[in-house]
Amino acid sequence: MPVIHVTDRAGVRHAVEAAAGERLMFVLRDQADLPVEGLCGGCMVCGTCHVYVDAAWAARLPAPQGEELDMLASLGQFVAGRSRLSCQIEASAACDGLELTLAPEE
Repeated sequence: MPVIHVTDRAGVRHAVEAAAGERLMFVLRDQADLPVEGLCGGCMVCGTCHVYVDAAWAARLPAPQGEELDMLASLGQFVAGRSRLSCQIEASAACDGLELTLAPEE
């Protein structure tokens, strides 16, 4: 299982296992019990699963598209090239070692 490294809003680092195919929002919220709300259930309309992808990893993930980009651009804490909605990142073997930071609450 890929291991995702997540830094929470207090600066504490967590190692979280994610099965291939799982959306990271659900892994972070439901399995790791991190403060990721995911109010819209992964429909890209709330932004409450916003994370920052480590710069070294940003180009290694599929780029955000369409609705995800629109939602990210509307967030006050948006960082070009690093902001992602965790509901749109799917765990895979290629994600092993991925570094994320939870974005500040909006």
